[in-house]
Amino acid sequence: MEPHAYEFDLLLKGGHVIDPANGVDGPADIGIRAGKVAAVGQGLRAGQAAAVIEAGGLYITPGLIDLHTHVYPFQPTPTCYVEAVRADAHLFTSGVTTTVDAGTAGWRHFLDFKEKFIDRSPVRILAFLNIASGGMVDTSTEQNPAQMQPKVAAALVDAYPDVLVGIKSAHYRTREPFDSAHHPWASVERAIEAAELCGRPVMVDFWPRLPERPYSELILRRLRPGDIHTHVFAQQFPVISPEGRVNGFYFEARERGIRFDLGHGAASFWFRNAAPAIRQGFSPDTLSTDLHMGNINGPVLSMQNTLSKLLNLGMPLAEVIERSTALPARVIGRPELGTLAPGAEADLAAFRLRDGQFGFTDCGRARLAGRYRLECELTLRAGAVVFDPSGLSMPDWEHAPAPYWNIPALEP
Repeated sequence: MEPHAYEFDLLLKGGHVIDPANGVDGPADIGIRAGKVAAVGQGLRAGQAAAVIEAGGLYITPGLIDLHTHVYPFQPTPTCYVEAVRADAHLFTSGVTTTVDAGTAGWRHFLDFKEKFIDRSPVRILAFLNIASGGMVDTSTEQNPAQMQPKVAAALVDAYPDVLVGIKSAHYRTREPFDSAHHPWASVERAIEAAELCGRPVMVDFWPRLPERPYSELILRRLRPGDIHTHVFAQQFPVISPEGRVNGFYFEARERGIRFDLGHGAASFWFRNAAPAIRQGFSPDTLSTDLHMGNINGPVLSMQNTLSKLLNLGMPLAEVIERSTALPARVIGRPELGTLAPGAEADLAAFRLRDGQFGFTDCGRARLAGRYRLECELTLRAGAVVFDPSGLSMPDWEHAPAPYWNIPALEP
């Protein structure tokens, strides 16, 4: 049978599909054709497919969305804040097919980022535009309100709506004194002004300062419904009261529509905040890594390592997947992502859930003993296999097709 005569180019057979956007959580097969999801259901026949991957024992999910990374690997400068990672080298291995760069570039460097990396990456890269002109490439601009130009930022978002999903405010005045030229709320206010102009959400990386800039004012008064506070379990936030309870204004802010993102990072995920909060019913809306070169060897390591921590803190697997697929897609206004609905681009991941004795660390160098670990076994981007470390999509070498056995002719 010719390849075009098959109903599916590829069939994943016998896996357990978790697709929260469509309420799927159980055994199902997935048929893929022309880079799109063609069918999801039980009993799809292997004879209908040009190629079959046996997925028994694996959890099949939409391609993960990491809502907070830094993937603009500009040449480091004395004023840069982080050294970014290359998306295609580090994200497919965790089943991440879409990532959102969280403000590495401001308007001064965005086109360079787009032309050199976003447009060339096999990973789908979206971005929050830093309200500061130099973003994290030139962090001096993050401290200078004159470099925060809402009309310029909003115009750039309007010009590239397929890539830019919102505005980022970050790192402003964490230690330096406030004065007449440096209002406590300048970065947040100008980011929100830009977001109002372009109709997008704001993501805020925030450091509370008392008495001028309390955290409760950020989430109860300053941010708007749909805006995002990242690094929710960082040490500087009053998640847990002295009595050991989640502070009530967190639930009040959630009722207002504020979104809370994990944003693990090198300093922003502490078990002493996360464990009691999750036990008491306050979990992040979205799970993300804040991955960059400063934390890729620990404590973050990867998206799958981050998700494994949440599993071992008591979050059910289906919720872990929802908060790294359907919910981040909704937060950034891209509901066509994070789904395995027929017609959606065939971005998906296959995970093995290991049961054993494992250890995980937080940003304070404390350890969590855990029973579960997610391991990515397969990643597809637009229907193409982009990560397959154990060869699920490959024949055993003894049965490899003829080209495998051909020895290239040597030039004289």
